[in-house]
Amino acid sequence: MKWQKRGLIYGPDGSSAWAKHSCLTPTPVLMGDIIRVYCGFRDGEGRSRIGFVDVRAEDPSVVVGVSREPVLDIGMAGCFDDNGVILGDVVADGDRLRMYYVGFQIVARVKFLAFTGLAVSTDGGNSFQRAQAAPVLDRADEGLFIRAVHTAMPDKAGGWRIWYAAGSGWEPIKGGFYPQYHIRHQASADGVRFDATGDLCLPPAGREYRIGRPRVYVGETGYRMIFTKGSVDGDYTPGYATSRDGVHWKRDDSQLGIGLSDDGWDSRHLCYPSVIHYGSKIWMFYNGNDMGVDGFGYAELIAH
Repeated sequence: MKWQKRGLIYGPDGSSAWAKHSCLTPTPVLMGDIIRVYCGFRDGEGRSRIGFVDVRAEDPSVVVGVSREPVLDIGMAGCFDDNGVILGDVVADGDRLRMYYVGFQIVARVKFLAFTGLAVSTDGGNSFQRAQAAPVLDRADEGLFIRAVHTAMPDKAGGWRIWYAAGSGWEPIKGGFYPQYHIRHQASADGVRFDATGDLCLPPAGREYRIGRPRVYVGETGYRMIFTKGSVDGDYTPGYATSRDGVHWKRDDSQLGIGLSDDGWDSRHLCYPSVIHYGSKIWMFYNGNDMGVDGFGYAELIAH
């Protein structure tokens, strides 16, 4: 593949109390001739709430609307999502939309906990209500600190499938601690109840200590995954893998065809890519330096 970068699309200007900066983990959903990009907007304390940016599907550089309020706010004090929420995935479920989101909680002995919640929209994606206050993917031995869904899809054979990051450790780097995690898969009858253990898909390799944000796409020849990997050297860049069954993966990052820019907003990091089709166009939305502090941009697939 080969991608042509088209530039930064949107980042908060700091004028809103709940959206001071960042558009984390941009997740596009096609709504007619509009692509709604759900993402996490951070307040002055760094807590993320989920909102959206609407862009023209034919030309995503044109912003036609931005949510004035969060479509999903932080959770109730003491709950798993009381210190911020990010995407996740947004997927159609009949006449509703499901949002799988990652909730963050600050605790005393580790940096944070991050588990997966489920919210539902019945108004076309303008607002979401929690299906339950507790996580749908909670702490388990495979992920003591992190179990974060980033792709969910109905299975043709019935039920649901998810791909998620799971982590139980912390990497010491230059006096700080950073989360270690890897990518796993599960099947579920209803997409709400999950097992304590899933299938291992991709572990970190070499000097990597984390590999996550799995965005999985299925086609006639099988499954493709675009993910984000981080190394002890400070790299935070995307990777690519293919699979026939969605469980056993062959990784080849060189096939993705996009990398860092020489300068600017995505010159040090390129992370959290998510892809969407519109007619003959294939767009990639992604974050840049420092996990998207400047907002999100996009690229166009120009060669398969």
